[in-house]
Amino acid sequence: MMVPPLNPALFHLDPDHLWLMHCADGPVPKSVSRSVQDFLHKELWPWQLRWNEDVLGLPHTLRESAARIVNGNPADISLTPNTSAALQTISRSFPWKAGDEVVAPLGEFPSNVLPWQALAPRGITFHEVPLWEGHRSGWESTPPTAAMDFENRLLRFARSGARVLTVSWIRFQDGLKLDLGRLGKACREQDVCLVVDGIQGAGTGIPDLSGVGAFATGGHKGLLSPQGLGFLWTHPDFRKQLLPTGTWLSIEDPAMADTDLDRTWVADGRRLEPGGQNLMACAAMIEALKVLLEPGIPAIAEHIQRLQRQLLAVLELRGIWLEEVRRLRALLEADRLGPFLAFHHGGRGPQAMQELLEQGARQGIYATVREGYLRIAFHGWHEEGDTGRIAEWLDA
Repeated sequence: MMVPPLNPALFHLDPDHLWLMHCADGPVPKSVSRSVQDFLHKELWPWQLRWNEDVLGLPHTLRESAARIVNGNPADISLTPNTSAALQTISRSFPWKAGDEVVAPLGEFPSNVLPWQALAPRGITFHEVPLWEGHRSGWESTPPTAAMDFENRLLRFARSGARVLTVSWIRFQDGLKLDLGRLGKACREQDVCLVVDGIQGAGTGIPDLSGVGAFATGGHKGLLSPQGLGFLWTHPDFRKQLLPTGTWLSIEDPAMADTDLDRTWVADGRRLEPGGQNLMACAAMIEALKVLLEPGIPAIAEHIQRLQRQLLAVLELRGIWLEEVRRLRALLEADRLGPFLAFHHGGRGPQAMQELLEQGARQGIYATVREGYLRIAFHGWHEEGDTGRIAEWLDA
């Protein structure tokens, strides 16, 4: 019997609701609610707030936990409101020259498109690259397969003179996982900065940051935190190139800033933070990451893959979605999938896929469809019996 690394009792989930949508919004553990209540009591009696313990201490503790999530260094963590804000920080503070180019895969989520497109008035070009033959935006696209060389297509364009290559570690619609190690190595050799939108994988796997310049994520998906807080990891050499955000908490000894503004910018991740943090959100996210880190991210990743294999095996036995079962199994064995299985519509069309979602909701099963893919997202609390329930729904 498969024992989940995250006890389902940690969440306000019940047998009537099978939540397969952490790729959209993850449930927060019960203990997160308690941590918020505890902090609010301090806000009710503000004389209980402490500068070192709360105003500085909570962000410091969160940076330490966030670093463990990505196997990084706390000094390289900046706390940001969300993924978009982190990517905006990079795009706005990078030392651009007119004529520079940013390369990205076709079909990135808007949070990894619009910050780069907004640079057009400064003479910066944003270029999208199809990752495979037949790759299109939206429902017209063919799905990716394990035989395709996605990184080579990106690197062909990056080598042509791009300053930045920006990618999603796990793509939000088709679930494809890109090889950050390979991309980072090639980018380092070509003096290209690799920027990663990591929100669809953070909390369910550990990224290879060996050649990455920046890794951005929000907390509300796999990290199981409330909306409105995330973090940005930056390599020290990359961070040195970036303009500081210019806030009073991004200088040395900020408590003295009201009497002496002639101070040095800090070199660590605080250099890129937006100022005073949402301390209540920090308290919540600290507790959410504590829940994840207790079993460890590798254990959660392994559990997710076991469930994915089991679901594909059950679907194969039932003889349904066979073409997608074979395609997804090959991607899974090639380590090309993140925490969700994305079943291509295969000609079913938007109406049929919407009806499928509605049928699932009537059975208490909640999934999502994005750009022609049905997304089944497993996490550390899902159980072995959930795969049979999903198969019955898809077989109806």
